[in-house]
Amino acid sequence: MGLVLKIAWRNILRHKGKSMVIGIILFFGSLIMTFGNGVISGMERGLEKNIINGFTGDIVIISDKQESDNVLFTFMGKATEPIHNFLDIKKVLKQQEYVEKFLPAGRNMALILNEEGGAPGFAFLIGVDYAKYQEMFPQNMIPIEGRLLKKDERGALIPTGARKQFYDLTDLWFIPEGEKLNKENVQKEIKEEIDLKKLKIKNSIVFLGYNEKNTTMDIRLDVIGIVKFKALDTILGHFNIVDIESYRECQGYFSAASKTVDIPQENQELLNRENENIDELFTKSSIFTETIGEEIEEKIRVSTEGIPTEKMVDREAGAYNVVFVKLREGVSLNEGLKKINRILKDEHLEVRAVSWKKAFGLIGSMATIIKGALFGFVILLFIVAVIIIINTLTMAALERVPEIGMMRAIGAKKSFIGSMFFGETAILSLVFGGIGILFGIMVVHIVPFLHITSQNDMLQLLFGGDTFSPTLPMPYIIITIIQLFLVTLIAVIYPMKVVRDITPLDAIVRD
Repeated sequence: MGLVLKIAWRNILRHKGKSMVIGIILFFGSLIMTFGNGVISGMERGLEKNIINGFTGDIVIISDKQESDNVLFTFMGKATEPIHNFLDIKKVLKQQEYVEKFLPAGRNMALILNEEGGAPGFAFLIGVDYAKYQEMFPQNMIPIEGRLLKKDERGALIPTGARKQFYDLTDLWFIPEGEKLNKENVQKEIKEEIDLKKLKIKNSIVFLGYNEKNTTMDIRLDVIGIVKFKALDTILGHFNIVDIESYRECQGYFSAASKTVDIPQENQELLNRENENIDELFTKSSIFTETIGEEIEEKIRVSTEGIPTEKMVDREAGAYNVVFVKLREGVSLNEGLKKINRILKDEHLEVRAVSWKKAFGLIGSMATIIKGALFGFVILLFIVAVIIIINTLTMAALERVPEIGMMRAIGAKKSFIGSMFFGETAILSLVFGGIGILFGIMVVHIVPFLHITSQNDMLQLLFGGDTFSPTLPMPYIIITIIQLFLVTLIAVIYPMKVVRDITPLDAIVRD
C-alpha cells in the first residue's frame, strides 16, 4: 500500500495540470456541499427554536371532529372545532414522562368591526391564559408600544404585522390604551399615503367571533400592547393574542365563569344542542323560559359576590380549540406522536395529536419543501461533481496510455494499476476536499456575524428565522465527509475500469 501511495503521489506531481483541475472541482464541491448542509441544519435549528419553542410546541392536539389537521394558518375557512374536555386531557398528559410542557389555547378567526362605517377586517385569534402562555413560550415577543398582558388581565396584544393588515382593510390604526401615536412606528407607505393628522386612531378593538354554529358575539377589548415576535414576525405576526375568557365570549363558547353556575339539566340540554335551528328552540317552552337568563345572571352574581374571581374560576374548565405540547429533549417527534395518539385513543378523549408542521398547514409544508429543495440542490451538486470528475479522470487515464501500457509490459498487474489510480484520486480528494470542508465550516461560522436579515416570508423559512444563521453540528460534518467519500468512490469507478483495461499493445498502438 505504501508503494502504491508513493507512486500515486509522484504521478500527481508529474501531471499537475489535470490534478489541479480535479482538485479545484473537489475543493469547491466540498465547500458548497458543506455550506448547503449548514443552511439545512440552520433552518432546522431555527424553526425548532422559533416555532416549536416559541409558538406551537412539537405537537398540537385537536378535536377528532376537526376535518383538517391545518388549524393554525387557515384563511376564512371552516372554524376550528372546540375541545370541551381539557381537564381530562390534562390528567393524561401530566402522566406522560416524555411530555415536558403543554398549554391549552383557543384558535379561530374573528372579524374586526369598523366603527367608522367602512369595510371590516379579519384576524387570527389566539386565546390563552397569558401567564401560562409566557411559561410555555417565554420571551417570544416584545412590546413595541404599550406593554404585555398582566395576570388575569383582559385585553388584546396586536402584532405589528396584524396592525398594518387591519389598517389596509379598515383604515383604522390601533394603538395601546393611554398611548399617543408613535409616528416612527408608522410604515413609510402609510406616511406617503395620508397626512398622519387624519389617521383614524383607535385604542380599543371590536372582535366578532367566527365559529361553525354562528353563535358568536362581538366584544370590545382594550389594546394593551403592540408587539413583535422575536423571530419569524412576518409569519407569526398574523396572530393576535387575547385573554382566554374574552376569546370564549367572542366565539360563543362556555367561559370558565359559566361553568361555576348550577344550570338545571333541561337548560343544559338547550345550551349543549348542536346543529339545531335556533328559532325553533324558542318555541319549546318545556326547554326554554324567559327566566333562565335571569336565573343564570343572579347565580353568577351571588356566586362571585365578595370572592376574588381568580380563586373561584378554574379557567381550564372552559372550551379550547388546541393544546400545544412540548416534548422532552431526546424524544423524537414521530415517537411522541405515536405515544400520545395511542393514550388519547385508549382514554376515549375524542381528540388526536398532529405534528406542528401539519397544524401549520401551508407554512409547515413550505418549510418541508424548502428543506427538500436545499437537500436536492446538494444532491444535484453531488451528481455534477461526479460527472465532471469522471470525465476529467477518464481523459487523464487516456492521455497516460503509453505510461500505463509500459507498466503493464514490465509486469504490473491490473489490481496494482487500479489501486494506483484510486490512490491518486483519494489523495486529491483528501487534500482538496478536506480543505474545501474546512473552508465551508469557516464560511458557516462567519455568515452569522454578517447579520443578514429579511422580512420576506419565504426567506425567513429558509433562514429558520429573521436572520440567516447557518450552523454545522458534528452530524452534518460527518454527512459532508460521507458525501465527499461517495463522490470520490463513484467518480473513480469508470476511470479505474479504463486504466485496468489498458494493455501493452495499447501503448504500442498509441505510440
